[in-house]
Amino acid sequence: MVSMIAPEGLVVLVRHGETEWSRLNKHTGRTDLPLTVAGEAKAKAVGAALQALGLRDALVIASPRVRAVRTAELAGFPADRVWDDLAEWDYGEYEGLTTPEIRERAPHWTVWTHPCPGGESAESVQSRADTVIDVANAQLSERDVVLFGHGHFSRVLTARWIALPVAEGRRFAFGPAAYTVLGYEHDKAQVISANVTCGPGT
Repeated sequence: MVSMIAPEGLVVLVRHGETEWSRLNKHTGRTDLPLTVAGEAKAKAVGAALQALGLRDALVIASPRVRAVRTAELAGFPADRVWDDLAEWDYGEYEGLTTPEIRERAPHWTVWTHPCPGGESAESVQSRADTVIDVANAQLSERDVVLFGHGHFSRVLTARWIALPVAEGRRFAFGPAAYTVLGYEHDKAQVISANVTCGPGT
């Protein structure tokens, strides 16, 4: 269960910059891919936007995947901690496939509505997301938190922040090197801004 204690502070979710697979809309979970040249440029650009937020002594946590760690470095927010719980959804047998390719096997498939054979369940993803939120919340009375991660898992975090089921992550877009700001108003969790992009090609 997500803790809904309402401290001051912000949680900023940042998706890693573009990789070759993300450019091609391939599901990328455990596969460790580098950023493209365009992905590196966007990672640097998002750093300037994060600086403009005026974050307080930010605790920076990154997924262990190189694309997330490198995005944090290029943004000027090197990770204080690398944490497995921030890894992307494990797509199992669907790793490296696009949605149309998956639908040749499983008509109407989406990660939000169907299982990933050999991969991670929605229940497991929710458990990880709730743990991440609880850890972030515990910091907010003293400092802000920046989480460098992935598309689907960051959308789950957004949904769980406002106490929605995992499947409602489909309501939130999250492009490469974009960021979302989560916080509170009058003790209520809210999405302050979502899928903010900046830099070349924006």
